[in-house]
Amino acid sequence: MLKIIKAKDYADLSRKAANIIAAQVILKPDSVLGLATGSSPIGLYKELIKGYEAGDLDFSKVRTVNLDEYRGLTPDNDQSYAYFMNENLFKHINIDKANTNLPDGTEPDAEKECARYDAVLESMGGIDIQLLGIGLNGHIGFNEPAAAFTKGTNCVDLKASTIEANSRFFATIDDVPKQAYTMGIGSIMKSKKVLLVANGEGKAEIIYKACCGPITPEVPASILQLHPDAVVVADEAALKVLMEKCPEALN
Repeated sequence: MLKIIKAKDYADLSRKAANIIAAQVILKPDSVLGLATGSSPIGLYKELIKGYEAGDLDFSKVRTVNLDEYRGLTPDNDQSYAYFMNENLFKHINIDKANTNLPDGTEPDAEKECARYDAVLESMGGIDIQLLGIGLNGHIGFNEPAAAFTKGTNCVDLKASTIEANSRFFATIDDVPKQAYTMGIGSIMKSKKVLLVANGEGKAEIIYKACCGPITPEVPASILQLHPDAVVVADEAALKVLMEKCPEALN
């Protein structure tokens, strides 16, 4: 079932979500963390870095798997998710880079790369907590609205709305990759715990649909309603529609 935690604003959201991940690392120092990119988790990562710098968090035994990577970008490209993770978290904490894993955007053979990344996920013995953002169309990872839920790692053609939303990070919209490798929804659902973060009024309608609407692959995040331990941490702006139409969902 979904547990929804209301945060006052983005700073409060970042603290509350970081506390959930920090507790996981403290209780199980060799945790497997599933990580996400995008603008929503940046504040959370800053909080985790603060915890490390204060001596409260030790990432030396932690292993990580990321949700996705753009197809065609090298790790040193400043728009790749490998670069994002390094800049926003990895280089600021005592994690062993050998214990960090992302899909390989430079692998041209999609079938080969998807099989490789599924094997990596399998070798982890289970993700302890998977961090997620949510797209305006309800995508989690890069699993776009579709006729069916994806199972394993897959190569996706990004929807026009996703390309447009991500174009703010690139010089022009033409520079945004049109495909990405992403962990499948089946793999996300196998995680022991899921933590979804959302902020801003732009996410209000999709948060309502994901948390209170029908479970449908047209809104990929809606499947989280079936997860045994899923937590949504969202600020008041992102919860605006849910609080109006489905206040009983707030617990």
